[in-house]
Amino acid sequence: MSANLKYLSLGILVFQTTSLVLTMRYSRTLKEEGPRYLSSTAVVVAELLKIMACILLVYKDSKCSLRALNRILHDEILNKPMETLKLAIPSGIYTLQNNLLYVALSNLDAATYQVTYQLKILTTALFSVSMLSKKLGVYQWLSLVILMTGVAFVQWPSDSQELNSKELSAGSQFVGLMAVLTACFSSGFAGVYFEKILKETKQSVWIRNIQLVSFSLEPSL
Repeated sequence: MSANLKYLSLGILVFQTTSLVLTMRYSRTLKEEGPRYLSSTAVVVAELLKIMACILLVYKDSKCSLRALNRILHDEILNKPMETLKLAIPSGIYTLQNNLLYVALSNLDAATYQVTYQLKILTTALFSVSMLSKKLGVYQWLSLVILMTGVAFVQWPSDSQELNSKELSAGSQFVGLMAVLTACFSSGFAGVYFEKILKETKQSVWIRNIQLVSFSLEPSL
């Protein structure tokens, strides 16, 4: 049962990630009259949904008691300002990253974006080694080298790029590439920093996410 749940979760994650990229790409390149929606608006809506989901999970963990929920939020967030301030750095980086992803998808095709964005695995591994003192095995380093090689081949100029030259200029492709590369580094650093904070505290991951989203909403607004 646990193995089936594992593969089901993996399948849902793959479907969610792929559909998200295609939907974002379609919404940013759809040609119609009128102004295009602001990427910051989409980021704010996503963050609001996240904080609502986390509050519901905390509410469930507190045995569906509003009084207990209010006490937990007050004790763990308002009464611990220094613990809450620790999330200011990753929240700002995540906000930057989320906006950069919209810039990248506005200037790159979905396939190139999806493959290039996998470099976040490399940046996460490097930050994990430097910040968390993790040790990677030979096969893990080999996998990272193969990943870099694959991304390099995707970015290598080909004849098929001439077909897309009318839709995407060389300048816009460069902007998209720089945006996705910056997002990869910000994602790796923020993810490892957040993991380090989680390991150094006894607060639940839902409380930490509420703190994280609370800071993310301010620069997004």
